Amino acid sequence: MNETVSLERIRAIQGVETLEGLYDEARRQDMTPGWIKRDKPILTAEPTGSYVPAHWQYEHVKPALDAASRLVDVHLAERRNLILCNPAAKNRVATTETLVCAYQTILPGESARSHRHSPHALRVIIDAKGAYSIVNGEKTPMETGDVVLTPGWFWHGHGHDGQDPAYWFDGLDVPLTQLLGSIFYEEHPQEFEPIVSVGADSPFRFKRDSIARNLDQAKPHPEGHHGARIALAAPDMPTMGLSMERLSAGTKTRRQRSTANEVLCVTEGSGETSVGGDRYKWRRGDTIVIPAWIKHEHKADTDAVLFRLSDEPLMRFARYYRFEAD
Repeated sequence: MNETVSLERIRAIQGVETLEGLYDEARRQDMTPGWIKRDKPILTAEPTGSYVPAHWQYEHVKPALDAASRLVDVHLAERRNLILCNPAAKNRVATTETLVCAYQTILPGESARSHRHSPHALRVIIDAKGAYSIVNGEKTPMETGDVVLTPGWFWHGHGHDGQDPAYWFDGLDVPLTQLLGSIFYEEHPQEFEPIVSVGADSPFRFKRDSIARNLDQAKPHPEGHHGARIALAAPDMPTMGLSMERLSAGTKTRRQRSTANEVLCVTEGSGETSVGGDRYKWRRGDTIVIPAWIKHEHKADTDAVLFRLSDEPLMRFARYYRFEAD
């Protein structure tokens, strides 16, 4: 019986006499013709991403974090953070196509429970003294100007032994991990990971003073693409490119674009960034989003330092990376 039905079905498909009939048959089999015109073409002459440039001002975010500190008990919330949602993100939990960022705070005496997840993560410490992170059993300070890493599937939690609230910028590759269907998450069985060692120096902590010394030795790009820049090596986080860039007062970079998605966090100074048709005035603590293949340039009003997070290593690995400057 089934074989007869199958033969009849095959003959019916072979006998389709119109394109519309063929399209109907393709839909029934969950297929689509590759030759038809679409409102959004599969292949385009250049990238046409849907994400847009964006800017978050720390002076506005900080009061919201302070309000969260009054209203959200860290013992009830896994993390007291505010996610930076790209205005064009349909899911409202992504900052760029591949990255999600947030601002987070913890109060003196508090401890944030330990967990681990497959996405890689980092923190740029905006204001903190006495805060710390516990990564795979090692307690490491988180002080103003530091960059602290949490590679994927590393246990991590936070605490605060200081006297004033701590604030930092978070960056993770969650959207990429979701796209690849590789999200894993686990809470620590003891709730708070035991401290095995204490160390101010760690391969997962870039201290502010060390960053400054290395920037002193760096030179601006000879063709004006960027200021003095150093890479922050993160071999355990291969999807992310991390760097710090110093722009002297009055410096203006060449207008440029690349296929990498970028997020900038201002750690020092003030200036202005032009992205596409938008112009953002920034200062310490602010965040600027530069989606792929949108022209942009920076101008420093005062001596400034920018932390840059991008998916450039991923683009280079896949041989999708392109760069051009005016």
